[in-house]
Amino acid sequence: MAFTDASLTSLRVFREVAERGSFTAAAAALGYTQSAISRQIASLERAAGTRLVERRHDGVRLTSAGRLVVRRAAAVVDEVDAAARDLVGLPEGHGSVRLGWFASAGAALVPRALAELHRAHPGITVTTREGSTPALVRALRAGTLDLALIASTPPFRPPDSETPALRVQILAERNLCVAVSTTHPLARGEFIDVADLSGRRWIAGSRNEPVMGVWPGLDERPDIAHTARDWLAKLHLVAAGCGITTVPAALTPALPPGVRVLPVRGGPAERRRILLARLPGRPSDATARLAEAFRAAALEGDVEGF
Repeated sequence: MAFTDASLTSLRVFREVAERGSFTAAAAALGYTQSAISRQIASLERAAGTRLVERRHDGVRLTSAGRLVVRRAAAVVDEVDAAARDLVGLPEGHGSVRLGWFASAGAALVPRALAELHRAHPGITVTTREGSTPALVRALRAGTLDLALIASTPPFRPPDSETPALRVQILAERNLCVAVSTTHPLARGEFIDVADLSGRRWIAGSRNEPVMGVWPGLDERPDIAHTARDWLAKLHLVAAGCGITTVPAALTPALPPGVRVLPVRGGPAERRRILLARLPGRPSDATARLAEAFRAAALEGDVEGF
């Protein structure tokens, strides 16, 4: 079989594998068995005449040929999907955008931007999903997202090393803060000295990301009292006096009662960036308008100090 005879199904499967990073995750997302995913990839590799993925113990990684194919496959699948939408006959001024965002961005920035977009361009439909920054970058590369809010930490390297480089814009840059109960001794001041973080009980991230929620500059093994993936759960545990946790400043508007967020002084500054990322090339009109809404929402946040 020539590569030009590759099926649309196999291209969709390959794009999903590229995004998810494993056959198992792609199978779960598509509702297929893992063996069906494997057969589709094997068929596509036979048509390509070369390996498209490297099978590893921790998942799969695209080869150079695989990276080329996924870019083309994403374009093909997107064009077919666009044709399907055009056949429905969407009115002028309508469009759709697939947006990805990391967890804490959903507290204030995402709702604010979507509200602004709906006010100015009610015909644009946005579908969203939350994910880790690496997962969102893979989804952009695979063409299953049009735009992604991703997080960046010092030394602020590019999101990945693949080419072509993603188009990235800095929406905001803030210092990492610490959330404490309003009854906690650390809540008495206007800031927390980094030395006063020693010996505290921490509320950290999930088992896969245990250090999320712990101050990065600690010179001791942290005492992690609780782990929780959900930011709201972490903050309610803080309010209950179960420990303290790190938070980005953007979460301030979503604080539950009984929680105070304070800056940390002393030691190296822990800066965090919120980036808006997309593939290079001219974006669709709907994608460009959503990007404008995010820039406006971030600017409004600068004025309000979130």
